[in-house]
This record gives sequence, C-alpha cells and structure tokens, in this order.
Amino acid sequence: MSIVNKVLFIVFDGLGDRPIKEYGYKTPLEAAHTPNLDIIASKSICGLSNALGRGIRPGSDVSHLAIFGYPMDKYYTGRGPIEVAGLGIKLQHGDVAFRGNFGTVDSEWNILDRRAGRIRVVDEFAAAIDGLSIDEVQIIVKPGTAHRAGVVFRGKGLSANVTDADPHEEGKPVSVVTPKDSTDEAAFTASVINKFMKESYEILNNLEVNKNRSKSGALPANFLLLRGAGMYPTMPTFEEKYGLRACCIAGGGLYKGIGAFLGMDLISVEGANALPDSNILNKFVTARKALEEYDFVFTHVKATDSLAEDGNAEGKKAFIEKCDEAAEILRDLPNNVLLVITADHSTACELKAHTADPVPILFCSHHVRVDNVSVFSESAFANGGLGRMVGADVMPEILNIIGKLHLVGA
Repeated sequence: MSIVNKVLFIVFDGLGDRPIKEYGYKTPLEAAHTPNLDIIASKSICGLSNALGRGIRPGSDVSHLAIFGYPMDKYYTGRGPIEVAGLGIKLQHGDVAFRGNFGTVDSEWNILDRRAGRIRVVDEFAAAIDGLSIDEVQIIVKPGTAHRAGVVFRGKGLSANVTDADPHEEGKPVSVVTPKDSTDEAAFTASVINKFMKESYEILNNLEVNKNRSKSGALPANFLLLRGAGMYPTMPTFEEKYGLRACCIAGGGLYKGIGAFLGMDLISVEGANALPDSNILNKFVTARKALEEYDFVFTHVKATDSLAEDGNAEGKKAFIEKCDEAAEILRDLPNNVLLVITADHSTACELKAHTADPVPILFCSHHVRVDNVSVFSESAFANGGLGRMVGADVMPEILNIIGKLHLVGA
C-alpha cells in the first residue's frame, strides 16, 4: 500500500443548512440526489465540525483561517487584507485594507440593495473611483467577484481601528465611520473614509452607466459599502507551518485571498467564477492535475453559500447535485491522495444567513478507519466515526493521516 503524501482539500461554502418543510423537513443537502458523494462518504471516516467551536456563528474568513490552523485571535485583523490579497494587491506597511460591495442607495444614503441586484461585473465602477486622493491618502479600488471590490487606503498615520460603513442590512442608512479608540490615527482614518464615501457616491451616482441602469429598471451601483478594515499581519506561510507546498483553486476573491494570505500559489480555472454557473468540473479536473505538482490543493466552491443567502433552497439543492455530478472524478483518486471534503459554516436558506450549525466533514483514504456512513448529509455524518470536531482539529488530523504529525512525549 502506498504512503499518503498528497491532500485534496475541498470546501463547499455554506454547505450545511436547516430542515425545510417543502423537502419533508430535510436540508437541501439531504434532499439532493448525491450518488457520487455518497460513494465517497462510504469509503471515508465522517463527522461534523464547527470551525470556531459550538455556539459560535462564524464568517467565511475566520472559518477558513481556523480550519487551516491560523487562530483568529493571533492572525485575524479584518477581512479587508484577505480580500485584497486575492485581487493581487500588494499591501505595504501602514496600508489599511477593506472589502466592499457595490450597492444601491437612495439620495439619503438609505441602502436599497447591498449588492446592486447581485450585479455580475463592476470593473467600470471600480475604475471610476480608483486612484482618488483625500487628505494625502491614496485610495486603491480593484474589482472583485460580482458585486465585490477590494479597497486600500495608503498614506501616513492610518489605523484599522474604525467601524464599518456597511450596516449589513438593507433598509438602513449607510453608517458614519467612527474611530474605535481615542488615537489620532483612528480619528484621521475615519474622517478620510467618510470623505471618500461622499466623493465616490457623487462620482458613481452620476456615471452614465448607472443612469442607464436606472432607466432600464436595473439597480444602479452607486455606492461602495466598506467593511472589514485590517492591516496585514506577520505570519508563517502554509508551507513554513506544515512543510506542504500548497495551491489554491477558487473563483471568489475572498477565497483566493485566503490562499494568497497563506502563501499558496493561485491557480486560475476557466469558467470558475464563484457563481451558480461556475464550472465545477473544470475545478475538480484542475485540482487533480495540480496534485502532480503540489502536496496540498485547496479547492473552494462558493455558490452553496450565496444561493442560501438568497433564500433559494431549490437553487442550492440543484447546485449541490451539479457538484455531485462533477465529483464523479474524485471517486478514483490515486492511493497516495487523501481527499478531505467539508464546509466552512452552515448557511440557512430560511434565515438567509450563516448559522452555528455544524457542517459535514470527511477524510477519504485507504489509510483511514472507514465507518458505517454511506450517505453524504448532515444527519448521516452525525453518526460518523469522527464525532464532533472543531476547525483546529482539521490540520492535525490531516498531518496524522499523511504521517507528518509531531510525536508528543517519548
């Protein structure tokens, strides 16, 4: 039997869910037809996991960091630096980075839609406000996936210790940014952000493309909602931490950012766009190929989360079935490959939000003690051999299976 020395690590974002009446009180995953994932589960040891622990409702950024063994209290300064890393923006010492949504507001800055009708391309809007300078602070704005953007404030005397402009809820007004401490740097940064919001709104609201969108009945992308301020921390790369050469395959900017943040090589895949029409088969084919060069291949699938955030249970179920069809090529991986499939968090269609409910996790290899689970679902995995895990358990379990776990004691 060959030694296991390669890891294919797949994260289905927001995969877990809650029972839905129309599905006979099954979750979208339980209701979905998943013959290939069922076969993989039958050859695995399975369980449930909470990335940050029980009773903690996690965001995608801190969930991934926890799963990869980077605790948020030590390495997390905000989602902004992760988001911009995925867009290829190189942060400098003193930069403050944000993630942003191009959304729609009225003339009083009340939020009508946080995603401008889930607009798919924002390059023109980002370009219109990229390069603004306010009080000798340069603002860099780069388009992300769909409605998202990465934003960097670059100048002297800045601080990430400021509040979000985005209240995270439609129907509310844009929040005035305020300092979280009494330093001059935080007060100055908040002032610059508030001035930037006013100036960028005037530019975006008067763009011809937005006027045309309004005339046609589409929502204008007339505001950039900022949140997740942070500065880049000093941290070991994934390879330095684990001795594994790693790459990242993802369509969404945040998840590319996670990979870049941890020093993973980013691999582009044609048709991988983090949306429901993303080419999942291409992702899995590329991931298999990448195993020839890399020790650890992190592959992220996004739309399970975004569909649930839209309350689209049928769309989530259909997308899971699409992923299952693509997963057929994962059933016959080489014997030296450990396949790990999990999620970062649950996203409940009924709430249109992340929840603290546990998510499925499996380890598939000839070197694991296969349990009796034969169905890929939340309820079935509750009876798996892994029991309940937390994110901090995941990498040690991987290192154990591939024979790289440090010995404790004599």
